[in-house]
Amino acid sequence: MSNEILCRACGKIALLRREPIYDGFKKTGETVICTACGHEYPPGSEIPYRDKSKRPAVFTEADRPDKIRIFRDDERGNTCRLCHHFVVNPFTQRCGLHNRVVQATDWCADFDAKTDD
Repeated sequence: MSNEILCRACGKIALLRREPIYDGFKKTGETVICTACGHEYPPGSEIPYRDKSKRPAVFTEADRPDKIRIFRDDERGNTCRLCHHFVVNPFTQRCGLHNRVVQATDWCADFDAKTDD
């Protein structure tokens, strides 16, 4: 539910402030107050919430930036996690070919794709 209203008293688009109503130490209800003018809507009354579907469309699809491409299509899959030599254990990840610590997203020129054995 939106917190924006079109206030009946001042005619401005404003935010709501909800305040509890107490009878002694027992909460009996809640009142809504316009933050622009202080108009108080009684409990159970119709609150004029602002319809968000009527907002203007500021940006179009032409305003969106082009998709960023970091890797060429031929080097996209050459990451260590897809390599046959990638060894994972609970403490580190290693390259079995170069015998060094690697990350799953590292890239190698000696890539050898895993087989589904």
